Amino acid sequence: MSRTLSSWILSSARSSIVLQGRGRWYSICIPNRNKILWKLVFSKTCPCPAGSLDSTFSLPKAFRHTSTEEEHFSFQLSPAQINDILRAGELSHKTLDLNGKNANSVLRFESNQLASNSPMEDRRSAATCLQTAGMMFGVFDGHAGAACAQAVSERLLHYIAVSLMPRQSLEEIELAVEAMKPVQPILQWHRHPNDVEYQEITSQYFENLRVYWQHLLDLDTELGFSLEEAMICAFKRLDSDISLEVQAPQESELMRNIALQVAFSGATACVAHIDGVHLHVANTGDCRAVLGVREEDGTWSTLPLTRDHNAYDEFEIRRLKREHPRSEEKTLFVNDRLLGILMPSRAFGDVQLKWSKELQHSILENSCDVEALNIYQYVPPNYHTPPYLTAEPEVTYHKLRSKDKFLVIASDGLWEMLSNEKVVKLVAGHLTELNMQNPPLTFKKPVNLGYMHNLLLQRKSKGLASLDQNIATHLIRHAIGSNEYGEVDPEKLAAMLTLPEDLARMYRDDITVTVVYFNSETIEDYYRNH
Repeated sequence: MSRTLSSWILSSARSSIVLQGRGRWYSICIPNRNKILWKLVFSKTCPCPAGSLDSTFSLPKAFRHTSTEEEHFSFQLSPAQINDILRAGELSHKTLDLNGKNANSVLRFESNQLASNSPMEDRRSAATCLQTAGMMFGVFDGHAGAACAQAVSERLLHYIAVSLMPRQSLEEIELAVEAMKPVQPILQWHRHPNDVEYQEITSQYFENLRVYWQHLLDLDTELGFSLEEAMICAFKRLDSDISLEVQAPQESELMRNIALQVAFSGATACVAHIDGVHLHVANTGDCRAVLGVREEDGTWSTLPLTRDHNAYDEFEIRRLKREHPRSEEKTLFVNDRLLGILMPSRAFGDVQLKWSKELQHSILENSCDVEALNIYQYVPPNYHTPPYLTAEPEVTYHKLRSKDKFLVIASDGLWEMLSNEKVVKLVAGHLTELNMQNPPLTFKKPVNLGYMHNLLLQRKSKGLASLDQNIATHLIRHAIGSNEYGEVDPEKLAAMLTLPEDLARMYRDDITVTVVYFNSETIEDYYRNH
């Protein structure tokens, strides 16, 4: 790594304020205005203790080489080691029907994650609906720990699926549970081998899901929900259950601690439901979904399907002002954070911004050592009319067209580094490069074997085999390694992957990306037949 680059990182570190939290250090970088080379990333909570009891998803750690003298700070990663780190979280799935022919509007999806926090606070989910139509994809960005994002990633797609099931199917499931018979699965999950579950609390999660579908049966409505209504209801119900579970007696101390960590940490969420040409995206917080569109003239355009819910969004500012007294207008957002604490203005969990002071005190007073659980206890000075935070999503509907080629869903760790337009351009360029990997060989006659052999060697020497096969990896590589010209700088990439943990969070956030490719032929068939 160049001396200039390493010196700049060290000078940035020296000009940081370092605060000691409970069992952890929190760094808030004060950038030198003349040397802002890369966009700095700050934690979503201020400060944000992390940690959870679950065996969290973890990627192989970068090879960090440091010495006691910071001037000898070094970054040593081979290209192979860089690829191992970047590709460790890769997940891909191609959609096929029973006849081996793809009749689904989803052709395939590719996903990946890269951690900055330790443990990583992002989560992701992907599943096929077995008792209703469609596929679902979710990205969940946790803060103040991974517990809430973990729970939401396990549970939210089930809540949505149950909300969409017809009454007869719900009745059949309820009868099976009552008779202690096996229940037909609701979802077929598409998971990475390292994705984990809260095994200790799965039975409670199922029981609360059952209470939810019993509630739906009690509504006594034959028509059921629209997809938008189902997604909104599922988001709100799960957030309510997270709040109630921590207030209810638990069977064991471990389950109690998990419930506490889930409720007092938080997570934003973006979930896409795709059924034929019908695409619905539900968003709570600052994850983002963007559509890549190929126009008739061959150019690419972007179609954002979400809004970032934060202090920079005028709609969110007006919404919060409507929900609280005029006397609080100047204190709702302080330093571009909700009550001076949280970047997103919508999220799951975060009960310390939803409950009354009295309820918070009552729950924590009767709990075990909350410091050991890294639960963040702080009541803002202008906390008068809770709740200030909601998990209610905004739902966007889009009818897919043959020119809609792919959907990118990602946590804000990606969008802080790359614009919507840059992401779509990278995906489009990657598609073109992959199509060029194995073009048909054409020869002018006559041709001899030696000529053919040379052509094959030239193709191999182009290095196309080293191209990231997973588009999510390609995006992450560019997000953390691009220079000012938009090209991947190997030295910067190595530096960003080898930063010590207390520095890494200052330069990049956890990144989770899922890219869904659409089947243009299936979409065209739909319009031909309708």
